[in-house]
Amino acid sequence: MRKKEDLGKDRLIWIYTQMVRIREFEERVKRTFLEHPGAMRGHTHLGDGAEASIVGALATRNETDFVMPSYRCHGYPIVLGTPPRNMMAELYGRKDGLCKGFGGSMHLADPARYFPGTSGIIAAAIAHATGAALTAQVKNTGQVVYCFFGDGAAKQGGFFESVNMAACWKLPIVYVLENNEYQAYTHISLEDANCMAGDPLSKKAAAFSIPGVTVDGTDPLKVYEVVGEAVDRARSGQGPSLIESRFYRLSAHGNAITVPPAPTQFPEHEAIGVYGNKAEFQAAKANDPIQRFRSELIKNGVLSEAEASRIEQAARSEMDEAVQFALASPLPSPEEATNYVYA
Repeated sequence: MRKKEDLGKDRLIWIYTQMVRIREFEERVKRTFLEHPGAMRGHTHLGDGAEASIVGALATRNETDFVMPSYRCHGYPIVLGTPPRNMMAELYGRKDGLCKGFGGSMHLADPARYFPGTSGIIAAAIAHATGAALTAQVKNTGQVVYCFFGDGAAKQGGFFESVNMAACWKLPIVYVLENNEYQAYTHISLEDANCMAGDPLSKKAAAFSIPGVTVDGTDPLKVYEVVGEAVDRARSGQGPSLIESRFYRLSAHGNAITVPPAPTQFPEHEAIGVYGNKAEFQAAKANDPIQRFRSELIKNGVLSEAEASRIEQAARSEMDEAVQFALASPLPSPEEATNYVYA
């Protein structure tokens, strides 16, 4: 069984560093709509607030394990080692992007790092990940698939069909249900509006006779332990688990839908105007997973204030460079529009 006490200093610092890098990437995407209007088209679904859940889960991963999230997908490839400059260029629709500018924010892919791609269709990635797990089982590769999806996806048919298949065939997959409290613009407490039954959502696992656990997704070490146990179970041939990781989304559903009227308000929460619950947001910010983990590491002597500041400054510089790289990258030519059309 994985225990947080087994994590050494270097690994704890790695976890903090990846959390900071994810946050800085998302903040730079938000700032784009103020600093470079029109440069980024369409929705960008941000994951700030999810950093502890993402990194804590992936800290358990072997290098060849597949990672397959849905469309709120920026944080995962950052942890896997995908260059942020190429990710940012993809969001800007540029030729130097991961998908040559044709995928955009919701369709990132880096197969060389076992990140096959994402889907903009709610719950579709669950079926894709389950298929990848079946392939790993048939080929006996020893790989585990990490499948990430939102609370809204857990009420889709694709969720039930996929988890049923994985449970019946004992596929090597871990389902991480990221409950960020909002389905698009509606709070999960409004059950009539959301048609979301079950509390906690991890109890859905009982229908498939697999383990179901709810974990504090703002604590990367708790996530590490819970996901680690599920991964070890999957890799040993015992089948899937369902983990509900609970945290609060610190940005609007789609960043393009609303922009603060003045740069002085950045990085205020765009979603306040949409969700209308400023007190709720402020409470979540007070429980910011990055600041909590930073304080814990400093208190325990893992990091000093100066070391933490250097990590944060390095992340800011890295993401500044990513934006400049993206802006300098050319747009695809009109003649390329049909290059990747197969039907």
